[in-house]
Amino acid sequence: MADHPSIDIDKLADLSRIQLTEQEKAVLTGQVSEILGFFQKLQAVDVEGIRPMAHPFEAEAPLRTDVPVSDWQTSKSLMNAPASRDDQIVVPKVVEDA
Repeated sequence: MADHPSIDIDKLADLSRIQLTEQEKAVLTGQVSEILGFFQKLQAVDVEGIRPMAHPFEAEAPLRTDVPVSDWQTSKSLMNAPASRDDQIVVPKVVEDA
């Protein structure tokens, strides 16, 4: 197996927005190196002729028959709203004027 790429743990910590002690950096550098090693092992596996799949079993999601139903009445939607205007729910303003 090829050598592991060098890991810039400081950059990784910065991108992750975490602060690490020197001891944590040493531990995480080893752990990330092991993870990258697992990916290298996966890249070495011959998958020629293997069909990609999302699930190990041949399964399809059961779908109900698409049948038209009556429209939802706006009045039902607005029934529990604390305030409404022009068939819309009125909510408090959350954005200040610029």
